[in-house]
Amino acid sequence: MKDVRSQMPQAICELASTGGNSHLLVNRDKPPFDNLELRRAMALSLDRKAFIDILSEGQGDIGGVLQPLPEGLWGMPPDMLKNLPGYDPDVQKNRTRARHIMDQLGYGPDKRLKIKVSTRDLPAYRDPAVILIDQLKEVYFDGELETIDTTVYFPKIVRKDFTVGLNNQTSGPDPDRTLQLFYGCGSSLNWDGYCSPEVDKLIEQQSIEADMDRRKQLVWAIERKLAEDGARPIIFYSPGGTCWQPYVKGLTIMVNSLFNGNRMEDVWLER
Repeated sequence: MKDVRSQMPQAICELASTGGNSHLLVNRDKPPFDNLELRRAMALSLDRKAFIDILSEGQGDIGGVLQPLPEGLWGMPPDMLKNLPGYDPDVQKNRTRARHIMDQLGYGPDKRLKIKVSTRDLPAYRDPAVILIDQLKEVYFDGELETIDTTVYFPKIVRKDFTVGLNNQTSGPDPDRTLQLFYGCGSSLNWDGYCSPEVDKLIEQQSIEADMDRRKQLVWAIERKLAEDGARPIIFYSPGGTCWQPYVKGLTIMVNSLFNGNRMEDVWLER
């Protein structure tokens, strides 16, 4: 946005939430990552604010599986979110706990776990993956970055031909799409193989609940269970910048979906 504004001062620019997030993807079928405690240690290593500060100069949000407030209608309130496992703002306390877990599993400063962190070869994936590797070092993981061409990235992930990854996904605008697609047992986009009959039952219950307040309680119970199980820990939500010429009229920037405004049926050109 800064580059566009410097080269095209007349442009109208808006920075808005997109509902897109970066998250930690762990293949729980591959030892030693089939150990829940090991995956919890990885989640506890995350300094979410550092990702936001480094990658987008503080422009971003910390949230769970469902897009955070205010753009995400189903996101957890901040005081509730910080009580989820791994979301305590005291990063050093989290990492101390993570190192204790790793000690119990036989790892330490002199016995570190070497991993390969796979991600798509695009800046939006690659840049946070580099930070992830650096943060995992704090809890005895030595990561090597593996960048994968877009044409083979998703087939590789679907085949579970990876160990640890940094991936991006979207959230919302309704919980059904996010929860079932990414966390339902056997779902085609459930790339880490997470499966919980308890969560599946809650997903079904929230889907048929007509009362919004009761539905929020159900989806927040799902959020807590996913955090406890270390299912695809969400790292941060990144904003998106859009710039347009003044003669473009009627454009409304969507804040909880990448796709809702794509038809642009209300957009017209004054020229």
